[in-house]
Amino acid sequence: MASITIRNLEDSLKRRLRIRAAEHGRSMEEEAREILRRAVGNAPAPGNLGAVIHRRFAALGGVDLDLPLREPMPEPPHFD
Repeated sequence: MASITIRNLEDSLKRRLRIRAAEHGRSMEEEAREILRRAVGNAPAPGNLGAVIHRRFAALGGVDLDLPLREPMPEPPHFD
């Protein structure tokens, strides 16, 4: 398992964490793990990136582009 160090934690925040942990009958470390699990542990999977981008910008409307015709790919060289 990984470890994490949190620097520059305010004394008042550490005190509130200690109190909250005691209220739940846990250590401060376990309380912090539980808070992190609840905050980020159940994040939904991002899914299809294209669909997410489309939903974000769909309300703005679309743009019709005149795309140039594609040329067929050239034949690969033969090294006979």
